[in-house]
Amino acid sequence: MQQGFGFIEIKTSGQTADKTGETNLAATMAAKSQSDVFVVFDHVQKSYDGVSLVVKDLNLSIGKGEFLTMLGPSGSGKTTCLMMLAGFETATNGEILLDGRPINQVPPHKRGIGMVFQNYALFPHMTVGENLAFPLEVRGMGKTEREAKIKRALDMVQMGAFANRRPAQLSGGQQQRIALARALVFDPKLVLMDEPLGALDKQLREHMQFEIKHLHESLGITVVYVTHDQGEALTMSDRIAVFNDGRIQQLAPPADLYERPDNSFVAQFIGENNRLEGTVEEIKGGRALVRLGTGELIDATPVNVQSVGQKTLVSIRPERVEFKPDLLPADAHMIDAEVIEVIYMGDLFRTVLKVAGHEDFVIKSRNTLGQRVLTPGEKIRIGWAPADARALDPI
Repeated sequence: MQQGFGFIEIKTSGQTADKTGETNLAATMAAKSQSDVFVVFDHVQKSYDGVSLVVKDLNLSIGKGEFLTMLGPSGSGKTTCLMMLAGFETATNGEILLDGRPINQVPPHKRGIGMVFQNYALFPHMTVGENLAFPLEVRGMGKTEREAKIKRALDMVQMGAFANRRPAQLSGGQQQRIALARALVFDPKLVLMDEPLGALDKQLREHMQFEIKHLHESLGITVVYVTHDQGEALTMSDRIAVFNDGRIQQLAPPADLYERPDNSFVAQFIGENNRLEGTVEEIKGGRALVRLGTGELIDATPVNVQSVGQKTLVSIRPERVEFKPDLLPADAHMIDAEVIEVIYMGDLFRTVLKVAGHEDFVIKSRNTLGQRVLTPGEKIRIGWAPADARALDPI
């Protein structure tokens, strides 16, 4: 059980639950209506052609008030999962539950879910106020209550002075704020966001990340967010589900994903990562001794290698590598390297090295007072703590 939200894993004996299993599942969730579980995907599958699965046997529990991001490359299944939760796509197999209630057969407009899209989806012929009034009118809300909710929602996104403008009179960032306000105006318990910041420039996108994060914290709503931007996911999320090929590769808080990836795909997809190919020579005392292709022996933490003779990719983050011996622990592993390129990036230097036959090994060094800048062609010794090297599966 995950700490903090009281998540549960729901198991059935086969790929899909039978009617009895569905009944038992619904009864179990109803009994837990006071718990922290809010959204459940139970053995959910999705196929568009009846042959290949876009989503393969998804089991996922999301807590009340959680900000969960579905992260992955194009075609990994993350957006399809969001669309099934919204009701715009139907699961081929399995069950989706919202607050203990099966919703596979519930139409989108009756799920009470707020949606924010990348293209804003604002009605161009309506004013900002009319755009926000629309979901309230659909719910039969009176004029006085509508006006109060519209004002509150616009104030939340700092757009209170724009109620009478039309979307075409707003900038991209302002339109995104209005789209967010419209998703929040009817006080949904769940808000789904599909690449909502993808159309914004870098500076505005980063600013909106913090605004959405702060709104989530202040309102206590549950957010399911889809993106392919790893930095966005790390910044905003309580937990991240990394998707690839229709499956969750790892589900964890941002720091765990970055510092302790479970496999090579996650290590490569989340942040920049150095990879050294080798063969496991020994596993003992929580460490793996790996011989690289050029003959060097290095220590690493064995993650998904179990036996001597296995091929492995050793993963090391660029910022964990140091060329100043006095900054390294006593048990640091040292290896020869040759400087290929040094790139100035303002707050840091990105140095590309040749290490153990690989010419794409990277060090990131902070641009601090007195920092020594390496030069191309220079021969140096680099090192890292054994705990920062992870022996993962070969790709």
